[in-house]
Amino acid sequence: MTNNTIAAVSTAYGRGGIAVIRISGDEAVDIASAMFKPSSGKPLEEYPSNHAVYGYIYQRTDSEDKLRRIDDGLCTIFRAPNSYTGEDVVEISCHGGILITERVLEAVFGFGAVQAGAGEFTRRAFTNGKLSLSQAEAIGMLIDAETDEQLSLAAAQERGIFRDKADKLYERLKSVVTSVYAGVDFPDEDLTLMSDDEIISELRWLDGELDSLCSSYGAVRAVTQGIRTVIVGKPNTGKSSLLNRLVGRDRAIVTDIAGTTRDTVEESVKLGRVLLRLCDTAGIRETSDEVERIGVERSIAELENAELIVAVFDLTREADVEDMELFARIDKLNAAKIAVLNKSDAGETKFDCGLISSFENIATISAKTGEGIDELKATVERLFAVGDIDYDNQAMILNARQNAVAIRAHGYICSALCALESGLTSDTAGLDLESALAELGELDGRRVTEDIVDGIFHHFCVGK
Repeated sequence: MTNNTIAAVSTAYGRGGIAVIRISGDEAVDIASAMFKPSSGKPLEEYPSNHAVYGYIYQRTDSEDKLRRIDDGLCTIFRAPNSYTGEDVVEISCHGGILITERVLEAVFGFGAVQAGAGEFTRRAFTNGKLSLSQAEAIGMLIDAETDEQLSLAAAQERGIFRDKADKLYERLKSVVTSVYAGVDFPDEDLTLMSDDEIISELRWLDGELDSLCSSYGAVRAVTQGIRTVIVGKPNTGKSSLLNRLVGRDRAIVTDIAGTTRDTVEESVKLGRVLLRLCDTAGIRETSDEVERIGVERSIAELENAELIVAVFDLTREADVEDMELFARIDKLNAAKIAVLNKSDAGETKFDCGLISSFENIATISAKTGEGIDELKATVERLFAVGDIDYDNQAMILNARQNAVAIRAHGYICSALCALESGLTSDTAGLDLESALAELGELDGRRVTEDIVDGIFHHFCVGK
């Protein structure tokens, strides 16, 4: 991090009503005052913070002592520390044409600012204590949100719900670690320390809180990242029709000819509150057709990597050897599974439903008419517990980084608790407790490395 004053366009690239150029750093007000002249004639630097001023935007010419007016607009100063970044920040709103926006930004650079890097404004906000790391990550999710659920989840965590939870866990564990080492280092001093029973009680509480926090990630992933879902079955059971029904358009070719799908077809679709990354596969069967055989091999590979398997069966046909082989193949896998009995609209049932009694989740549908799709949606939501999310009040793990840190912290807590409950003295658990505290420090940025910070803000857009 340098002390350069940075600038970037903070609105989306393209034509629009306005564009906003953001400037942050020690020289932000001086740079803005040099290029923005209020229509009142009063110098910009004399205006109070958080006050929008109308005026004219100027650019340096080849002759350094002369300025050329290029636009008019609004300028707002946010003085440190009461700004987004914690530094002096100026935002200039100009007309939203592509060329004029570039010219205004060039004018800012001409008076001494440098181009901001990806996510640099938010990174400065984190460095200056305006945001915790989890709040910064939530802002990234807020910007990228594609569903109302993602938006609600990100907004709640951006308000600091996760930060508050992480702080509480850290402070409670720090008290335990302090007590343990005070007892070891000053055994003869009259210090008020936790007893072993009190330490065990506190660690049990921490164990439960971390277990609950880690458990939240499955539901969050279902809402934010999507569940790798494979639609599988014999040829012509209606797999592609189901894909098209869920997607809402004819994404896959549907015919009465078995084996039409020769390769995997992938789409992302929101089913209820769950985002599914759907993969429609070639029907799994023995075949002498070389192209279809390759498609079947890809289907099997996708099946083994799936998090959710939707196995489609045709109610109008009796089960055969290929069905039984599919049952056996699916039964060995650890993914969540739903048996979908398709073609309920046909009015006849030849399929022996008792054969799929091992499936805990069964939905009867018509991919043709849409009958039963709501039942399928409810089953998926229940499997991934998204109905249990309290978006407004619950601390939730948002991403793989947070999840990995929380899992490691939980593991150290469990190890320390196991040692103490087996009768060992509290000092024997000291190293595990120290490691757990370090992990909790990383959870929300207390003790985070530069590489981790770089990785997080690298994914932000320039201007944020």
